[in-house]
Amino acid sequence: MRVAVIGDVHGNAFALEAVLREVRASTPDLTVNLGDQVEGSADPERAARMQAELAAAGALEVRGNNEEKLWPGGRRSPLSRLYGAWLEAHVDAALLARVAALPLTARAPGGALFACHGTPGSTWDSLLWVWQPDPAGGGFYRARDPRELRALVEPLAAEVVLCGHTHRPGATRVGDTLVVNAGAVSDQVDGDPRARWTLLERRRDGWAAEFRAVAYDVEAAVRWSFAHTPFGTDQAAILRSGTFDVRGG
Repeated sequence: MRVAVIGDVHGNAFALEAVLREVRASTPDLTVNLGDQVEGSADPERAARMQAELAAAGALEVRGNNEEKLWPGGRRSPLSRLYGAWLEAHVDAALLARVAALPLTARAPGGALFACHGTPGSTWDSLLWVWQPDPAGGGFYRARDPRELRALVEPLAAEVVLCGHTHRPGATRVGDTLVVNAGAVSDQVDGDPRARWTLLERRRDGWAAEFRAVAYDVEAAVRWSFAHTPFGTDQAAILRSGTFDVRGG
């Protein structure tokens, strides 16, 4: 069995297009989308439509913390409210309603794969790593206490637990469970601007994860953002550098 895992598209249709070309070439039996589908400014409506088409074709989906921002009162910060107003004016309301209604968690048929955006109980928390604020500004991800991780993972009784949110691909084992953070299609954190996705494969000796990085036309995404949104400067900095340190609601 082969499973393609994407997440954290953040409205970047250009990165998603490149990823989906690779996904289709891998001929997966299942595609999983880990959320944060629309919030961004590189043609988010087109990105939303592509992801809706994946869902119509049978993709397993969960909501991200940015889908929860679409709920009444879900936006907290001034920047988030600006994004919300722009998205409401420029993305079809039915597409926004679709992702706002996605479940917190989901299991693949048969129950072997469990998917969430952050943790099984929250889209805002992260499973493998915990955000550690720096008193001097910014912060970094530290590894979650392995005993805490076991307490979160063991009750799920899954062969694979999939998560996103941190924009940082990685994997570990908790007992017999493979825990995989699939990385982000858009808005990287490690200085490499390429889009990310993960290919899972169930082999005779168990599950294996292959982390993929895909080059795409970053400048086309930046041009679209400058031409159509008020967020071009910030989007350009994030996409070109492959780094960002924005956290919040």
